[in-house]
Amino acid sequence: MNGGQVGRSRSAVVQPCARCGARWAVQGKPLHWCPRCHGVLLSPAPVDAPADRRNYRWVARPPGRRSPAAQPLRRSGSTETPRYQQIPRWGLHDRPAAEAPEPHRPLAAWTDRLDRLLITTAAVFVVAALAELGRYGILLRNRTRLIQPWLLWISDAAVTVSAILALALALLSAVALVGWLAETRRAAYANVGESDSRSLLSLVLGCVVPVANLIWPGIFLTEAAQRTGDGDPRLLRAVRIWWAAWLSNAVLVLVALGYRLADSLQVQADGVLVAMWTDLAAAGVAVASLGLVRAFAGLDLQGRPKTPRRWLIATGPARPVIEPVRRAPAAPVGDDAVVGDEAAAGDAAQAAPDAEQQEVVAK
Repeated sequence: MNGGQVGRSRSAVVQPCARCGARWAVQGKPLHWCPRCHGVLLSPAPVDAPADRRNYRWVARPPGRRSPAAQPLRRSGSTETPRYQQIPRWGLHDRPAAEAPEPHRPLAAWTDRLDRLLITTAAVFVVAALAELGRYGILLRNRTRLIQPWLLWISDAAVTVSAILALALALLSAVALVGWLAETRRAAYANVGESDSRSLLSLVLGCVVPVANLIWPGIFLTEAAQRTGDGDPRLLRAVRIWWAAWLSNAVLVLVALGYRLADSLQVQADGVLVAMWTDLAAAGVAVASLGLVRAFAGLDLQGRPKTPRRWLIATGPARPVIEPVRRAPAAPVGDDAVVGDEAAAGDAAQAAPDAEQQEVVAK
């Protein structure tokens, strides 16, 4: 009997625990979790079942050592909300859009200084005109009196230096204006979705070649003005004013050269006055050029933004807000006056109780 019990115990079906190694006898329905450590129970199998009939294997451990108990999960490090001192590099990168290459500006060194060049050029031409006027005054005084040599030397030096300096500044301003014209035309054509059909070489030749530079600059500017600001008439008017000043200055230059080539002393003296007016005209062209440059930029001559102005058609006669003052009618005479006085007295008597009532209410 004891041998049968031993045999039954050896052949009992058990479920080993995968965590603590305890074996639990199967009584009815198999369990899933170990009652001791809540580990996973392996599938039921006889205690003495061979290894090929088990879905697990036994691991030998040294005597007296037990499997470690389950340790609770611990977080390492700080429990604060993570933050970054810089943009994390583990995510996607938003690459900035490539900037469009800037257009080539061959004359940018002078174009960026265009305003100061034009103002300086106008001032130097005014100084040259004053030098010519001083020379003409010396010529008038020399008709009756002798002139000191040092005064003549100062006059000649002022005229020569101012003329050379004004001519050099005029050439630099012309170069800067050609660069500005190329950039303005490029922007104007881009405004209407087109590209400038004229190359930089054609613009330079049209503005530099004599005789041709009297016509082509006005054409170039007119084409740019028609494509800027929806064909603003004020811009076209500024182009025409500049063109007229440019042609007038060219005429005065030719006249001044004719006076310089004369043999008569009186004609040469008159040529001094013509040179003065030519210098003043050149200063006016420089000022007109400055106004034209600023007009294309939407500014006035002083560099302030232009105020848009719109004229509207009136739809009806103007009505005064305040009525005009009229004279009161004259007081009646006779019976009408008596009747009028009685009516006035009645109105006053009627208004008196109202006034007393208002006074009581106010108190």
